[in-house]
Amino acid sequence: MTALNPRRHHECCDIAEAWPKPGEPFTVDDLEGMPDDGRRYELIDGMLIVSPAPAMPHHQRVAFFLGMLLEDACPDDLVVFGSPVNVRFSLRSALEPDVVVARVEDSRGVRLEQTPLLVAEVLSPDSVLRDPNLKKAAYERFGIPSYWVVDPDLERPSLRAYELDGGSYAEVAHVTGAGTFRTRKPFDVGIVPDRLVAKLRRR
Repeated sequence: MTALNPRRHHECCDIAEAWPKPGEPFTVDDLEGMPDDGRRYELIDGMLIVSPAPAMPHHQRVAFFLGMLLEDACPDDLVVFGSPVNVRFSLRSALEPDVVVARVEDSRGVRLEQTPLLVAEVLSPDSVLRDPNLKKAAYERFGIPSYWVVDPDLERPSLRAYELDGGSYAEVAHVTGAGTFRTRKPFDVGIVPDRLVAKLRRR
Protein backbone atom coordinates (compact mmCIF):
# COMPACT_ATOMS: atom_id res chain seq x y z
CA MET A 1 0.00 0.00 0.00
CA THR A 2 1.34 3.44 -0.90
CA ALA A 3 1.43 5.86 2.00
CA LEU A 4 -0.45 9.13 1.51
CA ASN A 5 1.79 12.17 1.44
CA PRO A 6 0.16 14.55 3.98
CA ARG A 7 1.48 17.65 2.22
CA ARG A 8 0.19 16.45 -1.16
CA HIS A 9 -3.16 15.57 0.38
CA HIS A 10 -3.37 19.04 1.94
CA GLU A 11 -2.57 20.73 -1.40
CA CYS A 12 -5.18 18.64 -3.23
CA CYS A 13 -7.80 19.54 -0.63
CA ASP A 14 -6.90 23.23 -0.94
CA ILE A 15 -7.37 23.11 -4.71
CA ALA A 16 -10.60 21.13 -4.47
CA GLU A 17 -12.06 23.70 -2.08
CA ALA A 18 -11.37 26.45 -4.65
CA TRP A 19 -13.14 24.64 -7.49
CA PRO A 20 -16.60 25.87 -8.57
CA LYS A 21 -19.65 23.62 -8.54
CA PRO A 22 -19.77 20.90 -11.24
CA GLY A 23 -20.68 22.34 -14.62
CA GLU A 24 -19.84 25.92 -13.65
CA PRO A 25 -16.85 27.78 -15.14
CA PHE A 26 -14.05 29.14 -13.00
CA THR A 27 -14.07 32.86 -12.20
CA VAL A 28 -11.32 35.20 -11.06
CA ASP A 29 -12.70 34.93 -7.52
CA ASP A 30 -11.90 31.20 -7.55
CA LEU A 31 -8.23 32.03 -8.14
CA GLU A 32 -8.07 33.62 -4.70
CA GLY A 33 -8.54 30.16 -3.18
CA MET A 34 -5.73 28.47 -5.10
CA PRO A 35 -2.76 27.34 -2.97
CA ASP A 36 0.47 29.32 -2.88
CA ASP A 37 2.53 26.39 -4.15
CA GLY A 38 4.72 28.00 -6.80
CA ARG A 39 2.46 27.00 -9.67
CA ARG A 40 0.84 29.56 -11.95
CA TYR A 41 -2.96 29.54 -11.98
CA GLU A 42 -4.58 31.36 -14.92
CA LEU A 43 -8.01 31.56 -16.54
CA ILE A 44 -9.12 31.88 -20.14
CA ASP A 45 -12.90 32.05 -20.58
CA GLY A 46 -13.47 30.12 -17.37
CA MET A 47 -10.94 27.39 -18.22
CA LEU A 48 -8.30 26.87 -15.55
CA ILE A 49 -4.70 26.65 -16.76
CA VAL A 50 -2.15 25.37 -14.24
CA SER A 51 1.54 25.71 -15.05
CA PRO A 52 4.24 24.03 -12.93
CA ALA A 53 6.98 26.09 -11.38
CA PRO A 54 10.00 26.16 -13.76
CA ALA A 55 12.53 23.49 -12.81
CA MET A 56 15.50 25.41 -14.22
CA PRO A 57 16.51 29.06 -13.73
CA HIS A 58 16.53 29.92 -17.44
CA HIS A 59 12.91 31.01 -17.52
CA GLN A 60 13.07 33.29 -14.47
CA ARG A 61 16.44 34.79 -15.34
CA VAL A 62 15.57 35.57 -18.95
CA ALA A 63 12.28 37.16 -17.87
CA PHE A 64 14.22 39.21 -15.32
CA PHE A 65 16.82 40.35 -17.88
CA LEU A 66 14.08 41.29 -20.35
CA GLY A 67 12.30 43.28 -17.67
CA MET A 68 15.51 45.10 -16.77
CA LEU A 69 16.20 46.06 -20.40
CA LEU A 70 12.68 47.42 -20.68
CA GLU A 71 12.95 49.22 -17.36
CA ASP A 72 16.13 51.00 -18.45
CA ALA A 73 14.32 52.45 -21.48
CA CYS A 74 10.87 52.95 -19.91
CA PRO A 75 9.47 56.52 -19.91
CA ASP A 76 8.06 58.00 -16.70
CA ASP A 77 4.41 57.59 -17.69
CA LEU A 78 4.75 53.81 -18.09
CA VAL A 79 5.73 51.02 -15.72
CA VAL A 80 7.33 47.58 -16.21
CA PHE A 81 6.20 44.58 -14.17
CA GLY A 82 7.87 41.20 -13.86
CA SER A 83 6.17 37.91 -13.03
CA PRO A 84 3.96 37.29 -11.27
CA VAL A 85 1.62 40.12 -12.20
CA ASN A 86 -2.06 39.31 -12.37
CA VAL A 87 -3.92 40.88 -15.28
CA ARG A 88 -7.70 40.56 -15.12
CA PHE A 89 -9.43 40.86 -18.46
CA SER A 90 -12.92 39.82 -17.38
CA LEU A 91 -14.77 37.89 -14.68
CA ARG A 92 -13.62 34.61 -16.28
CA SER A 93 -10.21 35.52 -17.69
CA ALA A 94 -7.04 36.36 -15.77
CA LEU A 95 -3.48 35.74 -16.92
CA GLU A 96 0.00 36.18 -15.45
CA PRO A 97 2.43 37.20 -18.23
CA ASP A 98 6.15 37.03 -17.55
CA VAL A 99 6.68 40.73 -18.33
CA VAL A 100 4.10 43.51 -18.64
CA VAL A 101 4.25 47.18 -19.62
CA ALA A 102 1.31 49.30 -18.53
CA ARG A 103 0.36 52.91 -17.96
CA VAL A 104 1.17 54.26 -14.50
CA GLU A 105 -2.41 55.40 -13.94
CA ASP A 106 -3.66 51.86 -14.66
CA SER A 107 -1.38 50.22 -12.08
CA ARG A 108 -2.43 51.79 -8.79
CA GLY A 109 -4.20 48.73 -7.37
CA VAL A 110 -3.07 45.24 -6.37
CA ARG A 111 -3.64 43.92 -9.91
CA LEU A 112 -4.01 45.23 -13.43
CA GLU A 113 -7.59 45.51 -14.60
CA GLN A 114 -6.90 47.75 -17.61
CA THR A 115 -5.43 46.51 -20.88
CA PRO A 116 -1.60 46.70 -20.76
CA LEU A 117 0.41 47.99 -23.71
CA LEU A 118 2.76 44.99 -23.93
CA VAL A 119 2.86 41.47 -22.60
CA ALA A 120 5.83 39.15 -23.05
CA GLU A 121 6.11 35.42 -22.40
CA VAL A 122 9.32 33.42 -22.02
CA LEU A 123 8.96 29.88 -23.31
CA SER A 124 9.49 26.88 -21.05
CA PRO A 125 9.04 23.18 -21.83
CA ASP A 126 5.45 23.20 -20.58
CA SER A 127 4.46 26.41 -22.42
CA VAL A 128 6.14 25.91 -25.80
CA LEU A 129 2.76 25.23 -27.44
CA ARG A 130 0.50 27.22 -25.13
CA ASP A 131 2.24 30.62 -25.26
CA PRO A 132 2.46 30.96 -29.09
CA ASN A 133 -1.05 29.61 -29.61
CA LEU A 134 -3.65 29.61 -26.81
CA LYS A 135 -2.31 32.64 -24.94
CA LYS A 136 -1.48 34.50 -28.15
CA ALA A 137 -5.09 34.12 -29.27
CA ALA A 138 -6.31 35.32 -25.88
CA TYR A 139 -4.05 38.38 -25.83
CA GLU A 140 -5.15 39.19 -29.37
CA ARG A 141 -8.83 38.98 -28.41
CA PHE A 142 -8.28 41.08 -25.29
CA GLY A 143 -6.73 43.82 -27.42
CA ILE A 144 -3.13 43.83 -26.13
CA PRO A 145 -1.33 46.10 -28.66
CA SER A 146 2.01 44.23 -28.52
CA TYR A 147 2.89 40.62 -27.69
CA TRP A 148 6.41 39.18 -27.53
CA VAL A 149 7.47 35.53 -27.27
CA VAL A 150 11.05 34.86 -26.15
CA ASP A 151 12.72 31.48 -26.67
CA PRO A 152 15.57 31.23 -24.09
CA ASP A 153 17.44 28.46 -25.94
CA LEU A 154 21.09 29.00 -25.02
CA GLU A 155 22.36 28.06 -28.48
CA ARG A 156 19.81 30.02 -30.49
CA PRO A 157 17.77 32.45 -28.40
CA SER A 158 15.07 34.32 -30.25
CA LEU A 159 12.28 36.86 -29.96
CA ARG A 160 9.08 37.02 -32.00
CA ALA A 161 7.07 40.23 -31.86
CA TYR A 162 3.43 40.66 -32.80
CA GLU A 163 1.38 43.83 -33.08
CA LEU A 164 -2.34 44.28 -33.49
CA ASP A 165 -3.38 45.11 -37.03
CA GLY A 166 -7.11 45.43 -37.61
CA GLY A 167 -7.89 43.36 -34.53
CA SER A 168 -5.48 40.51 -35.41
CA TYR A 169 -1.83 39.98 -34.55
CA ALA A 170 0.70 40.42 -37.33
CA GLU A 171 4.26 39.21 -36.83
CA VAL A 172 6.48 42.29 -37.11
CA ALA A 173 9.83 40.78 -36.16
CA HIS A 174 11.66 37.52 -35.58
CA VAL A 175 15.24 38.00 -34.41
CA THR A 176 17.74 35.40 -33.22
CA GLY A 177 21.13 35.44 -31.55
CA ALA A 178 22.99 38.73 -32.02
CA GLY A 179 20.22 40.31 -34.10
CA THR A 180 18.53 43.40 -32.69
CA PHE A 181 14.80 43.89 -32.37
CA ARG A 182 14.21 47.63 -32.48
CA THR A 183 10.74 48.95 -31.75
CA ARG A 184 8.95 52.14 -30.76
CA LYS A 185 5.97 50.29 -29.26
CA PRO A 186 5.27 50.78 -26.44
CA PHE A 187 8.45 52.90 -26.38
CA ASP A 188 11.81 53.10 -28.11
CA VAL A 189 13.93 50.09 -27.10
CA GLY A 190 16.27 47.55 -28.65
CA ILE A 191 16.38 43.89 -27.56
CA VAL A 192 19.18 41.48 -28.49
CA PRO A 193 18.29 37.84 -27.68
CA ASP A 194 21.94 36.94 -27.01
CA ARG A 195 22.02 39.50 -24.21
CA LEU A 196 19.10 37.80 -22.48
CA VAL A 197 21.02 34.52 -22.08
CA ALA A 198 24.62 35.79 -21.90
CA LYS A 199 25.09 35.16 -18.18
CA LEU A 200 23.38 31.79 -18.35
CA ARG A 201 25.93 30.65 -20.92
CA ARG A 202 28.72 31.25 -18.41
CA ARG A 203 27.34 28.78 -15.87
